[in-house]
Amino acid sequence: MIKRIKEYFSKSEIMLWSISTLLVLTSFFVFDRSSYLTLCASLIGVTYLIFNAKGNPVGQVLVIIFSLLYGIISYKFSYFGEMVTYLGMTMPMAVFALISWLRNPFNGNRAEVRVNSISKSETVFMFVLATIVTIVFYFILQMFHTAKIIPSTLSVTTSFIAVYLTFRRSPFYAIAYSANDIVLIILWIMASITDTRYISVVVCFAVFLVNDIYSFFSWQKMKKRQAA
Repeated sequence: MIKRIKEYFSKSEIMLWSISTLLVLTSFFVFDRSSYLTLCASLIGVTYLIFNAKGNPVGQVLVIIFSLLYGIISYKFSYFGEMVTYLGMTMPMAVFALISWLRNPFNGNRAEVRVNSISKSETVFMFVLATIVTIVFYFILQMFHTAKIIPSTLSVTTSFIAVYLTFRRSPFYAIAYSANDIVLIILWIMASITDTRYISVVVCFAVFLVNDIYSFFSWQKMKKRQAA
């Protein structure tokens, strides 16, 4: 099994995953030491990111599990925007993305999705749809008296664009997730001012940001290789 992992992942990917995991564990035992649900979600998160960077559908299975756990964590801190976003949008879209990735393997290899490009007209459609979703969710979040409603609403926007592009198999999904990571870092920094345990969540999304940036370049390389 270890040999197969070493053959599948590059040395840089193994190093990235190892450092990410170490940072998550360190921040948990320094700042938290109690919320093992947060630790579990964070470890699943750094693992799904490395699979997504390879275009492997296993990543989408892990996204579904992560979304469920993160929704529970958000509920506990009254971040209903995050809860609704991940349970009501990210998780269902991850199911559709999983189906899309399984239906579009590259050269019959189910461990690698065929990279896709979207047209300018579809890009415009996506942003129009994102605007509508943002407006609808803003009023839903208001109804729930969501804490930090502005960053929570921005999180909805960036999350929707990210899951849409993931479903459409576009490399730019990683850029959208990077934007979402920045919003979430700000959101959880605000939370950590009240409760220092949430510093571990800040570290988690900072790690996610680095991994998502790597994923973008990984998908660009995949795209060139598949085109060749």
